This record gives sequence, C-alpha cells and structure tokens, in this order.
Amino acid sequence: MDLPLTAAVASRLEVLAEAGSTNEMLGERARESSSTPHLSVLVTDNQTAGRGRLGRSWTSAPGASLAVSVLLRTLPSRGETRGWIPLAAGVAMADAIAEQLPDHDVAVKWPNDILVDGRKICGILVQASQDAVVVGTGVNTAMTASELPVPTATSFAVLGVPVDADRLLATYLHTLDRLVAELAEAGDAVASGLHAASSDRCATIGLEVRVSLPGDSVVVGRATRLDVDGRLVVLSAGTETSISAGDVVHVRPA
Repeated sequence: MDLPLTAAVASRLEVLAEAGSTNEMLGERARESSSTPHLSVLVTDNQTAGRGRLGRSWTSAPGASLAVSVLLRTLPSRGETRGWIPLAAGVAMADAIAEQLPDHDVAVKWPNDILVDGRKICGILVQASQDAVVVGTGVNTAMTASELPVPTATSFAVLGVPVDADRLLATYLHTLDRLVAELAEAGDAVASGLHAASSDRCATIGLEVRVSLPGDSVVVGRATRLDVDGRLVVLSAGTETSISAGDVVHVRPA
C-alpha cells in the first residue's frame, strides 16, 4: 500500500504485508522501547490473529479489510479521563468513514463500533499500559457480501463505494490526535468538546438496549445519555444504571 497522506500525519508508519495482531506488535514495541514515538502506526490488509472486544477473534480474507494500530503517548493525566480515548477513536473513525460515504448514515454504537446504515463496518480495540495506549481498528474495505462475518455487518465494497484507504487513515489519525490532545489539555471531555461530539455520533442513545455485563448480569432498558465519564446511562424500570463495560445490543428504535 502506498500511503503518502498517512505518512505525513504519522510520526512513524510501517506498512506490513501480513501481521498476526497489529495491536500486539505495536504494544510490544512500545514496551521494549520508550523511544517509540506518539502516533506511531502499523497497518496491514492481512491480519491473521486479530482480536476484538471481550476477547473475540477477528479474522478476514487477505485484502478484504484494513487493520491499523496507533500508539498514543500524549495522554490525559487522570486515568478517568483516559477512559474517553475509546470514544474519541470512535468519533475519529466515524468522521473519516462519513467523509467517504456522504450519502449514508454513519454513527457509533457505544462504545466504539462504527455503523453504516445500522450495519457494522468497523470495530475498535483499545489496550492501555501505564504510559501508553494502543488503539486498534479493523475496517471492512473490500470484503464481499459472502465474506461478511455476520448478517449485521457491511463494507465499502458491499456499499458499492471504492475506499480511498490513504485518505481514510490520514483523516482518522489527524482527528484522533486532535481529540486526544484537546482532551489532555482541557482535563475533561465536557470542556474539550468530546462529550458533545461522542453524544452526537452515538446511535445507541435513545434506543432500547440489552447490555450483557461482566459476571453474566443483564440490563435491559432505554439508553438515555453518556455521563461525564463516558459511561452509557440506561434507564430500566425507573432506575438509571451507568455502564462502563459490556456487550450492547440495540433492541429496537425509540
């Protein structure tokens, strides 16, 4: 892949013909060397051992999707504020995808699955250490209808739109870097504007949801808003529950 626009944004860009997990590779490099800079990027269109949220495996045919991992070292000082980074990544990728799909509805299913017309086109996995965060994304680019992992997924190819991968990644990186820098400078997501941007992009707010929580408990109710820490607030039987982690299913429109 030739990615001159991406290379102009990234501090260090490495394009791999094949990778097991770009997140694991970049995380290992960050741990081995503190000189691996902020906004280092690994990209491949043939990831063979990718992982999704909740430990799920993520695989696709060679050339059918784009896997990209980004190292962030310029971070908010407070751990609670760093919890907004997955949502920042969701906003950044949604903006990048929407730029190339202006005739489609692009939104984020909390916390950071990207949906196009209600179908998943991209997933995001964020892994953090004490002094760095690795943000991994997988975008369905050339995946055909028969290659889609589930009926609720989609891709640029299925939508009949050729993706400009270089512009997609450059826009994503630029926006992600800006959002995280603004978050670090402001100290909280409300002041930085990320709370508003995430709320505006969030398809989950206003819908009936079923949330499977760690420990096998389930919350069913209406998602009403994001709280100041980025948690999804669900109203169930008159009681509000703030969800920090869980598997969310959209049940039906409000």
